[in-house]
Amino acid sequence: MVDASELAFRDLCRKYGAQLAYTPMLHSASFVRDAKYRAEHFTTHALDRPLVAQFCANEPATFVNAAKLVQNRVDAVDLNLGCPQGIARRGCYGAFLMDHLQLVRALVSAAAAELAVPVWVKIRVFDDVKATVEYARMLEEAGASLIAVHGRTREQKGRQCPPADWDKIRAVVKAVNVPVIANGNVRTKADANRAMQYTGAEGVMSAYALLDYPAVFGGVKLSRMQLAYEYINLAERRNTPLRMVRLHLFKLFRSRLDANMDLNEAVAKCRCFEDFRQVADTLSKRCDFEGVSFEQRIERGEKLDNVVSAKRIERLKRKQLLESNQAVDAQSGPLGTSVAVNTPT
Repeated sequence: MVDASELAFRDLCRKYGAQLAYTPMLHSASFVRDAKYRAEHFTTHALDRPLVAQFCANEPATFVNAAKLVQNRVDAVDLNLGCPQGIARRGCYGAFLMDHLQLVRALVSAAAAELAVPVWVKIRVFDDVKATVEYARMLEEAGASLIAVHGRTREQKGRQCPPADWDKIRAVVKAVNVPVIANGNVRTKADANRAMQYTGAEGVMSAYALLDYPAVFGGVKLSRMQLAYEYINLAERRNTPLRMVRLHLFKLFRSRLDANMDLNEAVAKCRCFEDFRQVADTLSKRCDFEGVSFEQRIERGEKLDNVVSAKRIERLKRKQLLESNQAVDAQSGPLGTSVAVNTPT
């Protein structure tokens, strides 16, 4: 969740049911040497708790020094061992440290020995369940106080990746004595309950699903536009960098922008918070009428005004059908049962 779980977004998610939050992934070397980087990427307040500071690192002393700068303002420090992106490959951190397990042990051991707060880790699974379990046990032995397990391999990424393997998460839960958080296939509060019941995990985390709908854990149905307006207000109050605001609003406006492509460029060109509000106002006027939301109109098969491309509407319909089918599949159980069934990378 680089640039995506900043303070304003955490505030919004906490309002709608999230009980614990991680900072964006912080680059430990940049965090140590650059005061401007620290000021922009690590912000918090008294009610922003419990809070976990999440770092990527590949050098023990640097990781420890970065964590010491914030340990008095957080409840735990997390070593991100799950990021699968190309930048993590190039920098040799995140999930690509799975190829360097002795270095992983050294990172966790150094932090556990020197920090005043618990050390957590976030991992991805190996193809082999035995290797995954051995990995988790090694992390526990090294001093990790909690293990978050994303039930996908580092090669399984993006929206078209297969469902997370809850059986591997359950195997880790059974193998270690520290709490485990399950990650993957959590798109609703009901998914969260199923994940904890099936895996035995102490909790669940979600990332992409929260970006699409920050009230995932609230168990309530809210308009994305309502959430967008709330987020804009919070972001302005927290002086959030506009690039972060733009990222969130592209996600929240997604379905409406599919049918109003002229406003994609408008979002990209926003230079202040009032600009973002004006785009939101325009989208609301175009896409909602008589209390019926844009998404409901698409589901009803209505012909929409201001549609740039009929193909984009068809694409949205297919996307909604896919999401609907995935939700139905999720109700039957995770991989390993009858049917294949989201803190941050």
